[in-house]
Amino acid sequence: MSEKEKSQEQEIENKKEQTSTESTENQQNTTADNSEIEQSMIDESQKKPVDNNNEELTTQGSLEEENAETESTSEEKEDASHHDELESAIAEDSEDEDSHERHGIEMKDYHAMTMQELIDELSSLVKNEKVQHIKDHVQEIKIEFDAKFEEEMEQKKEDFLEEGGNIIDFHYSSPVKKEFNSVYFDYREKRNNYYQQLKQNLNKNLEERLAIIEELKGMIGSGADMGANFNQFKELQERWKKAGPVPREEYKTVWNTYHHHVENFYDFLHLDREFRDMDFKHNLEQKLKMIARAEELAEETNINRAFRELQMLHKMWKEDVGPVAKEYREDIWEKFSAATKKIHENRQAHFSELDKEKEKNLEVKLQIIESLKAIADKEITSHNQAQQQIKKIESLRDQFFKAGKVPLKVNEDTWKAFKENVRSFNRKKNAYYKNLKKEQYKNLEMKLELVEIAEDNKNNEDFKATTPIMKKIQSNWKQIGHVPRKDSDKIWKRFKDACNHYFDRVHAVKNEENKEENEAFDKKKALLEEVKAIELKGEPNEDLKLIKSKISEWKELGRVSFNKRYIEGKFNKVLDQLFNKLDIGRKEAEMMKYENRVQALDEADDSRQIEKEEYFLRKKIGETKAEITQLENNLQFFSNVDETNPLVRDVLKNIQKHKDQLDTWKAKLKKIKSL
Repeated sequence: MSEKEKSQEQEIENKKEQTSTESTENQQNTTADNSEIEQSMIDESQKKPVDNNNEELTTQGSLEEENAETESTSEEKEDASHHDELESAIAEDSEDEDSHERHGIEMKDYHAMTMQELIDELSSLVKNEKVQHIKDHVQEIKIEFDAKFEEEMEQKKEDFLEEGGNIIDFHYSSPVKKEFNSVYFDYREKRNNYYQQLKQNLNKNLEERLAIIEELKGMIGSGADMGANFNQFKELQERWKKAGPVPREEYKTVWNTYHHHVENFYDFLHLDREFRDMDFKHNLEQKLKMIARAEELAEETNINRAFRELQMLHKMWKEDVGPVAKEYREDIWEKFSAATKKIHENRQAHFSELDKEKEKNLEVKLQIIESLKAIADKEITSHNQAQQQIKKIESLRDQFFKAGKVPLKVNEDTWKAFKENVRSFNRKKNAYYKNLKKEQYKNLEMKLELVEIAEDNKNNEDFKATTPIMKKIQSNWKQIGHVPRKDSDKIWKRFKDACNHYFDRVHAVKNEENKEENEAFDKKKALLEEVKAIELKGEPNEDLKLIKSKISEWKELGRVSFNKRYIEGKFNKVLDQLFNKLDIGRKEAEMMKYENRVQALDEADDSRQIEKEEYFLRKKIGETKAEITQLENNLQFFSNVDETNPLVRDVLKNIQKHKDQLDTWKAKLKKIKSL
C-alpha cells in the first residue's frame, strides 16, 4: 500500500473517531486493515487458522496443525488454480464485450478436412463471423493446413530428388497454398485493424476507470454530507459499469484497486448505516442468487456451457455487485468457491473422458500406421501393383485424418511415424518408376528406329519387297513396351502417318489393277439380287432353263478379287433354294453349281490352285469309299436279320447316300481333269 493511501486511511480513522456515537463499533471498523479487505475479495479461504484461546500450542498440536495446514494449502492451491483460470478467461473476455458469440461458433473436426475444405471453412469464417470471435478456429485451421501442406511438399521434394534434381533448386508452390495464403492474409488484415482500434478504445477506457478510482479515493474523508456522498458514489458506480473493457493485463489490478476503495468507502459510510446496510443487503441477495445458480451449474451435463456461465457469474460477482457485510463475506465466498471447484472438477472429468476418446483414436491410428508399414515394406514389381498400392495408401491416409485427435504427448510421434511410412512407400514407388522410365526410354529408342524405317520406305515403289518390311515393323511395334507419356502420342502419330501413307499407295495401285474385278463384283452383286427375286412358274423345264441362263450370265461376268469371293457362296445358297423347289437331282444341281468353281479356277490360271482342288477331290473320294466299306462291314452283323429291320434300313440308306456323294465327287474330279 502506498504512503498516500496509508495517509488517507489515517484520515478516515480520525474522522470516524471524532463523529462516531457508537465508539465500540467505530473502533472495530477503523482498526480493520484495508489490505486484508482487498485480500479477502481475492481469496477468503487463504486465512490461516489461529488458536481461539490465544494459548501456546503443544508440540503434538503443532504437528497436527502443520499437517492440516499442508493439506489445506494443497486445496488452496487447487482452488487458486481454478480461480486463476477463471481470472484469465474473464480478462480475455473483457476485451470482447460480445464474447458469448465466439463460444457459439462450432469448432469443427478440422483434422479430418482436406486442404481445400480447410480453405473453404476459413473463408466462410472470415466472411461471416466477427474477426475477434474466430481466433481459436483460425489457429486450428492453420495448424492442420500447414501440416498437410508440409506432407505434400515433402512428397514433391522426394519426387524431385528421385528424378535427379538438386535440393538447392527445389521450390514448390501450389494454387491451394496461394489460395490459403490469400484468405489468411485477409483474416490478418481484418484482425490487425480490429485490434488496433480495440487497443485505442481499451486504453481510453483504462484512463476513464483510473479517473473514476481517483474520484472515489477523493470522496473518502471529505466533509460532504453523507447523503450527497452516497449519491455521488452511486453515480460513480454507474459510470464505472458503462466505462467499457480495459486491456487484459490491466484487468485484475484495476478491479482489485477499485474494490479496495469501494470497501473503504463503505467503511467510511458507517456514519449513515441506513445507506450502507441497504446496499449490503441488496448485494448479499444478488450474490446468494449467484451461488444458487453456480450450484445448479455444478449439476449441468453440458460442461462447456456450465464453464462459460460460471465465467459470467464470476464477472458479475467481481464487476457488477458490490461488497456485503463483513460477517457474510467469508461464508458466501466459500460457498461460491465450493460450487466453482465442483464445476472445475466436472470439467476436468470431462477432459479425462475426451482423453480416453483420444486414446481410442490413437489405437486406430497405430493400426493404420501398421497397415501403411506393411504396404511400404513390400517391393513393387509391376505398374498395376503400384497403382493398387497407391489407392490403398490414399485410403489409409484419409482414414488417418478422419480418425480424430490423439493425446498431445504422442501427437508428434504419431504424426512422425505416419509420415515416415508414407515416405518409405513413396521412395519405393519413385524408384520403381525411375527404373521403369529407363526401360521406357529404351523402348522409345527402338520405336524411333521403326519410325525412321517407316518414313524411309513410305514412298518406295517396290511394293513386293517393301510390303513385308512394313508389315514386319508394325508387328514389332506392338511387341515393344510403353514409352514415356510425353513422347507416346508424338511418335505414334509419325509412325501411323508413314504406314498409312505407304498402304494407301499400295491400295490405290491394287484398286487400279483390280478395277475389272471390282466392276465384276458390283455386277454380280446386282445379279444376285435378281436371282433372289426369281419366282418359279412351276414348269420344271422352263424354270431350269431360266436358272441355267442366270448361271451362264454369272460366269460371263468374270472373277472378283480374292477378298470378295464370299459372293460366290451367297450365289450357291440361292441356287440351292431354287433347285430344292425344282426337285432336281442333287448330283445335277451340285454339278451345275460346280461349273462356277471350275470357271474360277480356269480363269485364275494358277496350276497350284487346280492341283489343290484335285487333291481335295481325291481325298473326299477316298474318305467316301472308306465310309461305304465301313458301313458294308457293319451289315455283316445283321446277316440273319430281315432288311425290313429299322437298323438295317438306316445302314442301307446311309450306304446309298455315300454312293451318290461318291458319284458327285468323281464327276467333279473328271471336270477338273478336263482343264
